[in-house]
Amino acid sequence: MRFRLLVIGVSLQVAMLVSVSVSAEELAGEEALKAEAVSIVKQFGGALKPKLKQAVQSGGFGHAINICSNEAPKIAEQLSAETGWVVKRVSLKPRNNKSATADPFEKKILEKFDRLQLEGLPVDTMVHSEVIDNQYRFIKAQPVEGLCLGCHGDSLSVEVREALHLQYPDDIATGYSLGQIRGAFSLTKPL
Repeated sequence: MRFRLLVIGVSLQVAMLVSVSVSAEELAGEEALKAEAVSIVKQFGGALKPKLKQAVQSGGFGHAINICSNEAPKIAEQLSAETGWVVKRVSLKPRNNKSATADPFEKKILEKFDRLQLEGLPVDTMVHSEVIDNQYRFIKAQPVEGLCLGCHGDSLSVEVREALHLQYPDDIATGYSLGQIRGAFSLTKPL
């Protein structure tokens, strides 16, 4: 009888060690995925911001709307093709309903981010990642920066209002203030 108890005890210890090792491997894998997602988000911003700044300088905010409308989806497509991730930007108040409307998971996380911001959590720290249906989902909040206010803020110029009406007749992505969450970068990778 003692012998059996000893064997069972050893078996449980081995089972626990194996379980811990798998969890550590999974954790390391998720950390690597998170780091990769953060890098892709930085690449997206690094590619889009200079184009927006140049557009504003050369043709004003009305011109920048065309850049956002045309270039942002191209950057997302290019990054998706290069990385194997699905890369997009989403919002609770999307400007581009075709590409920026949040799915139910993204909507839940964006609403959570809004609550966290009301509680005082800094937007730049808001990141959520999770494995769902054999996919790694990563969402990083996107705050309104000074550059964004020309097309997404409270007081828009006549030029911007006209450009928005032409490009996005059903636009609801205005009325934001500096630092508010405008949306998020949403990345998905099949596992």
